[in-house]
Amino acid sequence: MGYLIHFSIFDFSHTSTSMTAAEIRAQFLEFFRQREHLIVPSAPVVPQDDPTLLFTNAGMNQFKPSFLGLQKPAAPRIADTQKCIRVSGKHNDLEEVGVSPYHHTFFEMLGNWSFGDYFKKDSIRWGWELFTQVYRLPKDKLYASVYETDDEAETLWKSETDIIPSHVLRFGKKDNWWSMGDTGPCGPCTEIHIDRGPEYDTDPKAFVNTGSPRYIELWNHVFIQFDQQADGKLVQLPAKHVDTGAGLERLATVLGGFRSNYDTDLFQPIIRAIADLTGKTYAQDENGIPHRVIADHLRCLTFAIGDGAMPGNEGRGYVLRRILRRASRFGRKLEMHEPFIYKLVPVLVDTMAEIFPEVKERHAHITRVIEAEESHFGKTLDRGLEQFESVTSSVRKRGETIIPGEEAFKLYDTFGFPLDLTQLMARENGLTVDETGFTSAMESQRQRARAASMFEKVADVEFLNFLLEGSDVIKSEFVGYDTLKIRTRLTFAGFDSSRLVIAFTPTENPFYMESGGQVSDAGTIMVLDGDEHFGFRVVRVERRDDITYLYAQPNEQFDLSDFLSRFKRSSQMDGMLEVSPAHRIPTQYNHTVTHLLHKALRETFGDHVHQAGSYVGPDYLRFDYTHFEKPKPEELARIEERVNEFIRENLPVTPKIMPIKEAQALGAMALFGEKYGDEVRMIEIAEGDHVISRELCGGCHVKRTGDIGVFVIKAETSAAAGVRRIEALTGEAARAFLSSQRAKVDDFIELLGSAGSDPVEKLKLMLDEKRKLQKELDYLRGQTAASSMQDLAQKATVAGGVSVVSARVSADNMDQLKEMGDALRDRLKTGIGILGTVFDEKPSLVVVVTPDLVKAGWDATPLVKEIAKLLQGGGGGRPHMATAGGKRTEMLDEAIAQAASIVEKFATQVAAK
Repeated sequence: MGYLIHFSIFDFSHTSTSMTAAEIRAQFLEFFRQREHLIVPSAPVVPQDDPTLLFTNAGMNQFKPSFLGLQKPAAPRIADTQKCIRVSGKHNDLEEVGVSPYHHTFFEMLGNWSFGDYFKKDSIRWGWELFTQVYRLPKDKLYASVYETDDEAETLWKSETDIIPSHVLRFGKKDNWWSMGDTGPCGPCTEIHIDRGPEYDTDPKAFVNTGSPRYIELWNHVFIQFDQQADGKLVQLPAKHVDTGAGLERLATVLGGFRSNYDTDLFQPIIRAIADLTGKTYAQDENGIPHRVIADHLRCLTFAIGDGAMPGNEGRGYVLRRILRRASRFGRKLEMHEPFIYKLVPVLVDTMAEIFPEVKERHAHITRVIEAEESHFGKTLDRGLEQFESVTSSVRKRGETIIPGEEAFKLYDTFGFPLDLTQLMARENGLTVDETGFTSAMESQRQRARAASMFEKVADVEFLNFLLEGSDVIKSEFVGYDTLKIRTRLTFAGFDSSRLVIAFTPTENPFYMESGGQVSDAGTIMVLDGDEHFGFRVVRVERRDDITYLYAQPNEQFDLSDFLSRFKRSSQMDGMLEVSPAHRIPTQYNHTVTHLLHKALRETFGDHVHQAGSYVGPDYLRFDYTHFEKPKPEELARIEERVNEFIRENLPVTPKIMPIKEAQALGAMALFGEKYGDEVRMIEIAEGDHVISRELCGGCHVKRTGDIGVFVIKAETSAAAGVRRIEALTGEAARAFLSSQRAKVDDFIELLGSAGSDPVEKLKLMLDEKRKLQKELDYLRGQTAASSMQDLAQKATVAGGVSVVSARVSADNMDQLKEMGDALRDRLKTGIGILGTVFDEKPSLVVVVTPDLVKAGWDATPLVKEIAKLLQGGGGGRPHMATAGGKRTEMLDEAIAQAASIVEKFATQVAAK
């Protein structure tokens, strides 16, 4: 299929019109290699050490530490081609993809950098040389923009190149200034633009930086020479740097003589494959939008997944999920109702593997992830589209143009439609979406739902059904009470490629599954296949119909594809299972302590105390209990000491299996609402007739209470009506906490200078002294305010027949401002006072009215409200005093100046009463 369409826009008699993207890339890197640049590989699109970014979105990202002076660069001169994704924040081109000929979610940025080496002269000279001598772009079609005050750059363009002088243009900060943030490295930039000809835009006003498709930017050279301070001041950096970026896709379009980036060899192989798979011919008009969107999104997904990102429900994972679902929906426009996007991965690999070998190395993984995500969404996509059609039909019947937020949320919640996908389809139908209503519905659901862990969704019903279909799974015996490590037989129960999770069913299982408040165990699985070992880390334990599933993710040390090629679902293998002692042992401390704490609480508060919930993990324990009031500090101290007494007694902790009636006869406590069988496991903490606790429990415990070491209550709060909550620590966590608290006390004593004396008594004396000083200060402030208000009262003017004082004063808070208002009212005898100030960076007002005027019908409340309108604020109060706040601090003086005229306006209303 011949989709490559060339346009002879320029006089290319001296240029190459058939340069491939690979040639453009290679020539760029070779050009700078010859100029002593170190050619470095692209950084991953998933940032490794920058939490501020979801994805690498510019070539300079990996060099940020060097620009900030935190890390020495590998060389003073560097060049590369960087994989970039822009789908979030201010760099978000998602909605333009497929519609615009040159906006993408994924693109390559060719760049060269100088770290304190060459600067503007060489950067400009080499940029011109590469474009005109290597790429042989027509000089008369090229323009250079510079920052409006960068005389140096303009001079260099005219002296170091043979650009047409009138083609050097000046622009402001919006177009020709770059900064890393509100503060930090920054500087002017110069951009090279090309005029593609009137065929792209016949508007006579079309020009550089007007947004016209005729004039497009090809290469940006940033000159990092300043450090911007918090106050906006620019300080010269000790070393000056160069950071450039040129989009490969745009260069390939211009140098190939194409009208659109999608016509280049970066996209055409994928677009041809889409046409072949779907049977839908590609067109450059609107009919080709689905092909272009799918091709773009495939590139984004492939590189993101290849670099370690995974579709999910949060952060970058959700961004990828949105992109894939968006692509799937455009597949429906090509009448594709079965997964097909994953079949395009090999085409992309063939196109890009030479420069980015990682996509070839990881193509099997990338393919599986995309296929799994496509399949998952495809099951609901058609039903969701039917629901969307129903919603739009109802909206039109009502004569409306807005899809309700609740309906958009239903599409998201029930059918997995991201909001932006619904908005896209709405626009295609001439409609909009109530985004505020969607957000409100989303928030309501979040408040109802409990917080989900990272792998909450791993064991959803759909995945479990997949595991159970056709798998020769076996029942597992739990042996984790007696051992943390065992060799056993494993059955490969299933593989979820979208999450890289493999499910194993062991014959003997040492991993505890979350129950009774105790979290699931963590640990490892080592699959043994002859001399080969395959390591996994267990991320979740699930039990269903007496079958235990260990969900595990592979360690990075081996090739998952190799493992999957050896074993199929239902395959059996030998495995070494090991529960992490660092996870289990402190969990056991915390679990046994919940039993001891339960006993201590009942001793202290009475038999009405019952466990109402718990969290037992390796890090801490949480124990909810029924009680009607907040414990006193001395009660908590007594409870903490009682638990530690139990620990010091070093009592045996013994599990006993017995009929439930026998356990009940022994007084064993059961969890409210928990269902028990005829035979139960009871944990007894006792020695002889000295019984501390008997509780029905399937959890893991220490052998003796002394193993726990120490118990510390960290916090006590309200959990719900009639339910209190204790958070506590044991073992090493408790010791570390006590050590930290002791260090704080030592610092406290040192700050007080109370070594050798009682720090508490010294602090009390200091606080008493502070209160005395505060009273003296308040008195002096009052005297000062009274004096200043006397001066203001003498400057009163007349408005509306009454004396008026309006002034800006200095006050630290509203209480001080009100005190000044009281003082002014007392000094006025008769009249109205308006005082304004600024604190917490917001304007505030107080209006006071003397008693005689209040009797005459004057009211401070409407006055302060009217004045506050000038500050975009509001207020209220009582007739003799009212206060207000606002947003526009810069209007405070104007509001005070207009106060007298506002009083005069109100005088008419008062007279009419």
